[in-house]
Amino acid sequence: MKKANGITIDRHFTQKNNNVYDQYTYNTRSSIIKNPNGETIFEMNDVEVPNSWSQVATDILAQKYFRKAGVPQEDGSLGSENSIKQVAHRLADCWRHWGEKHNYFKTKEDGKAFYDEMAYMILGQMAAPNSPQWFNTGLHNTYGIEGKAQGHYYVDPKTEKVKRSANAYERPQPHACFILSVEDDLVNEGGIMDLWTREARIFKYGSGVGTNFSTIRGAGETLSGGGTSSGLMSFLLIGDRAAGAIKSGGTTRRAAKMVCLDLDHPEILDFINWKQKEEQKVKALIDAGYAADYEGEAYRTVAGQNSNNSVRIPNSFFKALEQDENWNLVARTDGSTMQSIPAKDLWDQIGKAAWQCADPGVQYDSTINDWHTCPEGGRINASNPCSEYMFLDNTACNLASLNLRKFYNEDTLTFDVKAFEHACRLWTIVLEISVLMAQFPSEEVAQLSYQYRTLGLGYANLGSVLMVSGIPYDSDKARAMAGAITSIMTGTAYKTSAELAKALGAFNQYEKNKTPMLRVMRNHRAAAYNNTAAYENLGIQPMGIDDKTCPDYLLQAARNAWDDAVEMGEQYGYRNAQATVLAPTGTIGLVMDCDTTGVEPDFALVKFKKLSGGGYFKIINQSIPKTLKNLRYTDAQITDIVDYAKGKGSIMGAPFINPDTLLNKGLTLEDIAKVDEACTGTFEIGYAFSSWVLGTETMNRLGFNEKQFLHPAFDLLFELGFEEAAVEAANNYVCGTMTIEGAPHLKETHYPIFDCANKCGKIGKRYISAGGHIKMMAAAQSFISGAISKTINLPNEATVEEITDAYYLSWKLGVKANALYRDGCKLSQPLSNKSDKKKFKIGKDGVPVSQQIKPIEEPLQSIDINVKNGNSSLKEYETLTPLTPEKVLDLCKKYINESDDTLFMRELSTIIEKKKLPAKRSGFTMKGKIDGQSIFLTTGEYKDGTLGEIFVEMHKEGATLKGLLNCFAVAVSVGLQYGVPLEEYVSKFSFTRFEPAGFVDHPYIKNANSVVDYIFRILAYEYCGRTDLVHAEDLTDHPSQMDKKELFENALKKNGLTTNGQHGSNKQTAVSPNGKSSTHQTTATATKPATNNNLSEHAKDMHGDAPACSTCGHITIRNGTCYKCLNCGSTSGCS
Repeated sequence: MKKANGITIDRHFTQKNNNVYDQYTYNTRSSIIKNPNGETIFEMNDVEVPNSWSQVATDILAQKYFRKAGVPQEDGSLGSENSIKQVAHRLADCWRHWGEKHNYFKTKEDGKAFYDEMAYMILGQMAAPNSPQWFNTGLHNTYGIEGKAQGHYYVDPKTEKVKRSANAYERPQPHACFILSVEDDLVNEGGIMDLWTREARIFKYGSGVGTNFSTIRGAGETLSGGGTSSGLMSFLLIGDRAAGAIKSGGTTRRAAKMVCLDLDHPEILDFINWKQKEEQKVKALIDAGYAADYEGEAYRTVAGQNSNNSVRIPNSFFKALEQDENWNLVARTDGSTMQSIPAKDLWDQIGKAAWQCADPGVQYDSTINDWHTCPEGGRINASNPCSEYMFLDNTACNLASLNLRKFYNEDTLTFDVKAFEHACRLWTIVLEISVLMAQFPSEEVAQLSYQYRTLGLGYANLGSVLMVSGIPYDSDKARAMAGAITSIMTGTAYKTSAELAKALGAFNQYEKNKTPMLRVMRNHRAAAYNNTAAYENLGIQPMGIDDKTCPDYLLQAARNAWDDAVEMGEQYGYRNAQATVLAPTGTIGLVMDCDTTGVEPDFALVKFKKLSGGGYFKIINQSIPKTLKNLRYTDAQITDIVDYAKGKGSIMGAPFINPDTLLNKGLTLEDIAKVDEACTGTFEIGYAFSSWVLGTETMNRLGFNEKQFLHPAFDLLFELGFEEAAVEAANNYVCGTMTIEGAPHLKETHYPIFDCANKCGKIGKRYISAGGHIKMMAAAQSFISGAISKTINLPNEATVEEITDAYYLSWKLGVKANALYRDGCKLSQPLSNKSDKKKFKIGKDGVPVSQQIKPIEEPLQSIDINVKNGNSSLKEYETLTPLTPEKVLDLCKKYINESDDTLFMRELSTIIEKKKLPAKRSGFTMKGKIDGQSIFLTTGEYKDGTLGEIFVEMHKEGATLKGLLNCFAVAVSVGLQYGVPLEEYVSKFSFTRFEPAGFVDHPYIKNANSVVDYIFRILAYEYCGRTDLVHAEDLTDHPSQMDKKELFENALKKNGLTTNGQHGSNKQTAVSPNGKSSTHQTTATATKPATNNNLSEHAKDMHGDAPACSTCGHITIRNGTCYKCLNCGSTSGCS
């Protein structure tokens, strides 16, 4: 090993002899985390943080990163950390200690400068290491904490021999990402059963692991002792159960591990369709009554829920696909072809499975290995769970991310290149020191991680920087800027690695891999210059930096970084085989107060801001006002635009629902004050009128008992008689539209600047296309050592072809891996929470009462009704109250109920006539497949939009089933035309069971028990507003229940009839903004439990099938291939 000379550390953020901690001002806060019911699940007081930190960042620090035991206190006792100063010190001091001990710094002063600069960046949220560092680093060095060894290993840098750790804390486990190998052996070391043990040790400490299982022979291949193998899939079932059990009952199972499989494996078809078939089992279990949530019995019963699955695709497959050739599946034992299938069929199955359940993702094997720096050590076969770390089997990577927003000057709209380069250099040193001080879960991982020393420096908040710059995410300029920043980061990291190699020596295996590694470095430099002629041995041409759209100062810095990295590498080699990745930065992104992670755009324009004490209030994305100012909008215009998106946060001056109208409905001034305060932190005005806000006494005074107002469907505004249009208008005023589309003053040419990953609000239509995401990934991928963790969200209406097109585009642009997620694709999660507008009053018994036909309010007891005597009092009744269709029906029902003679009922039936359909009629024709058999359903409608006939086409002409279905359709049609309610047919024929049955190829019905069941599920959805019988709503063209009611009322008006059109006893009157002064507190905090629910409801609107947080119960949002909770910071996978 080369004798160490050490390196110098310059100061950029701090000054010598000045206390770094005095550069910030601090306050103390309480950290309270509550579940959606308002119950406190974590509380800590006197938490010290800089004034600039948000409450969410404070909560993450307090709940997750403070050491809770063994920390010396001022009174001599042991307790918990309570200040960010303590955490910053133990991290920075531990890195400094190990760096000084092993001669990383030229002088003691360099070590002190390193400490100060690192502490400054942590305190200022400029950067953060991955969570295992926060958990483990410095506990022994700073507090003297020790513990029993846990079976870990490390390499002694003096002897370069692997040793077993004697203490659980002396050497931390700072690595978050692992890749393990598996041999085609059942019980020996390195084999299948041994893998579950090795995985367990990684899972236990909160990290994630990936493995390629392609070495395991397929089902039917011969065994050495005779007989045949049970196959790969049988073993994957075991590993899946083991991972679920180890992860505390499966609460973080979605991203705990990555399962990779080569595309030529004999069981690749079973692997591709594995989760899709399991989802069908989940559907059947849910239909049988089992809980549908991710932690429910349905999901716990099926397999495949504890990993992300990816297929490894070589370039040769895409050649076969383009030329419409077959693809061979190859035996693991002798390399013979076991099956040959059309490449197109295989590709379609990948797309269909991903469309159905978001798995498998794809990893582009040839592209990955074309950029491999160390092929002499073996191929890259797998990745970590989130797909950003890709290197040799049995290696690990520790990560850190830089907050790009902290390096961007919002006044000059420029990026601080010098500060960013300085930070990249120091964090590369941190990650390198972390390899030195680390312990690992196995001997082999310890040995190889020491020999190759892979690092994972990355960044977050790119989307936020682009927005505040006024640059649309999906634009050439944005991609050029992203490419340049990524180029500066990785070029600087490798330059630093070469500097460390000069002082400490290159990594152990560098000489064996010198030629391919320098080739990869030159390819990175060629991309910085966008010099396509300079690329060496690349199957896919990467995306270079466009010098026409990239700012000159960024372009020059990007090229200089790679010129220096290549030049120094040629002289001294490199200390690290890999330097950078782009990780999802879930929890650490929150602790840095990042709006966006990695290369992700923002997910919403309006968000909650958490308050000390547990409440929330609503804020606009803080990039938006700054962006609008940079676009030269006036302050008054900016206020109007922000209010349009965010709302006024008050009912004062609101249309329809305001103090005047609420007083008329029976609310008191005290009630109205409570509502107004709650409006500060709600995404829907209805939540401000909940019992949690108004209280039981108010609800009782308004005439509602506990069974009513605690019912999930209870809507006080509806019960008070406010029409939906009135509520919507008031909601837009108070809560905003959640989008900038249609905002006053805003030019449409500026809309793309504010595009997000999802449609914003109820009226928002814009979102970033899959192609926009993929091109951004490609722009950054050319300058990343590893890969990019990112899941591309697609709308629910996306097709299978769009899935395959996105995967194909990713390959063509040189992206290394991609995962797509179609919103609402999980069978267990219908999208009714997004669009079900059907309203019901809640009866005193707590049972919903249909409001399609309102009961007559006048008492009928005073009317002489005597059918037997023939004394009709219809005219008398008509004179007492205006006659409406509803009252006629109600009166008939009254007659029937009070008469024990069937004569009247028979007489009544004689006046029912067949209602003829119009010669030219509306309707629809819908194609579907049940268990692979095509079926066409056609409907005919009356002018009022109600159903009048159906036609069913299935099988060939003359087939028995076809004839029976035709007769059945005629019978149903005749019944409909004679007035038989469609609801009767639905109740009788839904869930009818006979063949064909099973999986349904249909936009929003995924499983049917029979053809008849399928037909009436569709009709119930389309014409009855029933969302409980479908699995994912087609949001594009489905008329809501309110639309049906309006059609009904319009039809009555055409016939000279009227309805009162009122949901309650009081007519709605419009009230214009009164402009009166009010005493409401505009900065009031909404700390009611209902506002906690707002966060979940808002997240649910953006990610309709996201699981609840296992820690606090709030709805999570997607983060890479995992989920993260915006309330408490928990993630669904490795930290």
